[in-house]
Parts: sequence; C-alpha cells; structure tokens
Amino acid sequence: MNAAQSPPVPTLLDVRRRRADQARQVADVLRHQALTGSFGTGALPREDHLCREFAVSRNTVREALSLLVAEGLVERVPGIGTSVVTGKYPHGLHRLMGLAETLHEHGEISNEVRAVAVIRAPSAVARRLRLPEGEQVVYLERVRYLAGAPLSLDLTYLPRDIGEPLLAADLARRDIFGLIEQLTGQPLGTADLSFEAVNADPHTAVLLDTADRAALLMVERLTHLADGRPVDLEWIRFRGDRITMHGPIRRAQSHPA
Repeated sequence: MNAAQSPPVPTLLDVRRRRADQARQVADVLRHQALTGSFGTGALPREDHLCREFAVSRNTVREALSLLVAEGLVERVPGIGTSVVTGKYPHGLHRLMGLAETLHEHGEISNEVRAVAVIRAPSAVARRLRLPEGEQVVYLERVRYLAGAPLSLDLTYLPRDIGEPLLAADLARRDIFGLIEQLTGQPLGTADLSFEAVNADPHTAVLLDTADRAALLMVERLTHLADGRPVDLEWIRFRGDRITMHGPIRRAQSHPA
C-alpha cells in the first residue's frame, strides 16, 4: 500500500462479520462451562463481567448468548439474567460400555423395542460381521430413554447365534453388551467407531420427540469380542441436544526426521 494512502475504512458488513466471529468464540467457551457445571447454581455472569472477561462489546456478548438460547441450553429473563436450563449427558469414550453402564449416574435407561426380526443381511452388513453372503442376522430397533426422556434410536444387527438367544432376555431393561458377554462367556474387546452429524427425518423426529430436521449425532459402531470376532453392528442416532461425547486421546511419540 502506498504510504500516502489511508487504510480502508471497515464497512458495516465487516463489523458485523467480526462481531459474529467473536460471538461464536464466546459462545463456545460459555457452552463448555455450562455443560461442565462451571456456573454452580446455573446462573451465568452478568453481561458487563462477560464483556471484561472476553474483551468484547456488549453487543457481542448478547449475540453469543442468543446463540446458546437458540440451542436451548440457556434462557434469558429480563431483569433476572441468563441461566442454564438444560444440560447434556456426558458419554465417555475411554471405555467400551453400554448406555446403561455409561449413564447410570444420571438416571435409569429403559428401552422400547420397536422391531425384532430375522432378516437376510444386506451385503455391507454381512461383510462387516464377517458372514457369508446371504446369511441371516437378527435385527433390533430400539428407542432408548434416560429418566423417561427419549435419548437415542438404535438399529442393531447381530449374527443369528448371538442374536436369537438374546430375544428371550429382558431387552427392555438390559444393555445388549452385558447380554452378549453373558451368552458367550467372554468379554467384549474393541469397537470401531465413526461419528457424523445428521438431521432428524420426520419419522425419527417423532420417535425422539424432537423437531423435524433437528441435529442428531449419528454413531456407527462395530463391536468385537475379545477374540476379535465382530458380533454387534449398530447405527445409533442420539439427540444432539442431550448428549456430548468426550474422552482422552494421546499423541504417539514422533520420530526425529
């Protein structure tokens, strides 16, 4: 730029974009604090405190809080302030556990078994479970509730020798993981996981008592016995407003170039 020229004057659009960027940064930190119980009684600090804490304008703070209100995480009451109104249940990834084992501190898990069938395995399912082409599998569909509120929709495929004996078990109150270990006499070993964000289709939205096109966390999980045999293939749709996944990961030691 020529020394005689003045720097360009920020436009109103530039200012709004910058404020939106800052609001998103503020919202991310406040969301973490809200979900981890950092606010004690649930009341967020006053706007002037947040302005000083994040070194941003009052409008930026208000925009950040509006983002959290839209997520249903907090509510704002004129003359009173902003408070956390809902939390997400922490689902750890450091151990292979069933839902009831993972969230037992937060309430009772119950299951509505919506479908049970012996079907011809789709080719992709047969390959994942290491079954011959055309082999039959047991298919289960369950809506899973935590403390009476819908949390997930689980679609599960099991080899017949594993799945059929489980049909006589208490699937409404038991985790499948524990039942598999009881049946086989050996522990589960490892699981392959993948995560993606999806929107609720109209049917799933009704089952999970959420809005059409609401954000869901889709988990695909293939679980193996300790001897390596794959025995449980699942697609799990979690309500995005009720679950958060967390766990430690470690960076492998790098070798000098």
